[in-house]
Amino acid sequence: MSIFDTTGNSTFFEKAQRFGKSFMLPIAVLPAAGLLLGIGGALSNPNTVKTYPFLDISWLQNIFIIMSDAGSIVFANLAVLFAVGIAVGLARTDKGTAGLASLLAFLVMNASIHALLKITGTLATDNLAGAGQGMSLGVQTLETGVFGGVVIGLMTYFLHYKYNKIELPQFLGFFGGSRFVPIVSSFAAIFVGAVMVVVWPHFQKLIFGMGTLVDSTGYIGTLIYGFVLRMLGPFGLHHIFYLPFWTTALGGSAVVNGQLVEGTQRIFFAQLGDPTTQQYYIGISRFMSGRFITMMFGLLGACLAMYHTAKPENKKVVGGLLLSAGLTSFLTGITEPIEFSFLFVAPALYVLHAFFDGCAFMIAHMLQITIGQTFSGGFIDFVLFGILQGTAKTNWVLVPLVGVPWFFLYYFSFRYLIVKFNFKTLGREDAEMEPVTVLSKDAARPELILRGLGDRDNIVDLDCCATRLRVTVKDGKKVSERILKESGAIGVLQSGNGVQVIYGPQVTVIKSEIEEIFTKRNE
Repeated sequence: MSIFDTTGNSTFFEKAQRFGKSFMLPIAVLPAAGLLLGIGGALSNPNTVKTYPFLDISWLQNIFIIMSDAGSIVFANLAVLFAVGIAVGLARTDKGTAGLASLLAFLVMNASIHALLKITGTLATDNLAGAGQGMSLGVQTLETGVFGGVVIGLMTYFLHYKYNKIELPQFLGFFGGSRFVPIVSSFAAIFVGAVMVVVWPHFQKLIFGMGTLVDSTGYIGTLIYGFVLRMLGPFGLHHIFYLPFWTTALGGSAVVNGQLVEGTQRIFFAQLGDPTTQQYYIGISRFMSGRFITMMFGLLGACLAMYHTAKPENKKVVGGLLLSAGLTSFLTGITEPIEFSFLFVAPALYVLHAFFDGCAFMIAHMLQITIGQTFSGGFIDFVLFGILQGTAKTNWVLVPLVGVPWFFLYYFSFRYLIVKFNFKTLGREDAEMEPVTVLSKDAARPELILRGLGDRDNIVDLDCCATRLRVTVKDGKKVSERILKESGAIGVLQSGNGVQVIYGPQVTVIKSEIEEIFTKRNE
């Protein structure tokens, strides 16, 4: 089954979750790159060195400069990472060929654009940013940004899906099968480049116009952005929603060091490596900074409310669960363990949470809090991209000033509603809670998960994002939520044959355990 399948056998949910999880492969490299750039850029900044003279040591500054450059190169080449990552993430088999073909196609597309710009006399000789052009892997081309990478990734996946098993005439047999994919992808990329030259300048104007529309909605638009983002979270479709704002001109444009940079996150990391930047881009406050208020403070108040409203005999078990979930949210910004503890038993609480989150984004916008992030809004990113960058650039000191009242806002509202409507949140169930058993790697966890998914033969596709297994099955009726919950799942979402099983940050280990079983059975 393909995301391009039109037979009706594939639901929108299955297609969307596969597309969404394909973004996670390139996103996964961002925290490490952000760590290098955050520490290196902050501690090699001339203003920081002037403030803290003990950092002014030649060999130490050299290390920080290397770290900064090593991190910034990743963000400067996000387009190619997305091109390769999406092709690899979507391909079911022969992923290496899909990745190589996508890289080749990306190079060919930009080389074709360069040649056509030169032929038509529109290749800029100065002020590349003003002409909507830039450099990509050493080639002057149109600034298509991450969008260009996504187009190439999807195109390559489609061609790989269609031709990776093609049989050519015997005298061309060597070029058949997977070897044909890079060839056909390269030729297709020439046509994509030609289309880009004609279409992209108009598309740029359209995107800039949409960005202006978002800006014109002001604080209300920011609130709506945060609300919609949180409401999409349970379905695992939030990546599709926020990434255009983070990585394309929809999230704004800025000229940094003479280069046109598009997308909130790309602008932030470009400015992070620029020692002349005095104040970070305001779009960061609209599309990023509100997360810190919710993830580091608000949801902790929700945890305390659920603990205090639990039955006395269940508080010991509930306390352990919520403490672990709260620390995860505070440190890393991963909120699913908390959210899925009340999403299904009290959906009204989740809608209220989404509204509060939207308000947090709006307040961050109003106060011009400009703390960037790699993929989430936890304490680690708060220190790297807030505290270390200084108050003048980020207004980070305002986050705890807003966060503490936000903690109590969540606490009192959640506690009141839980008691008022007798929501069966953690520890309020009619039956007494059993102590949670954490299954070790040597235990039967992966076998239990396979049983819950209808066994090995029922699984068509298995992958994961930051917190959840994303599975496509042959027969959705064979999926057992009860068994999956026994395996330690926080929640289970199913639409047709698309299944998401939420486990939290340890999901990558769980995926590896299941794949080990697949390998053993195939031997």
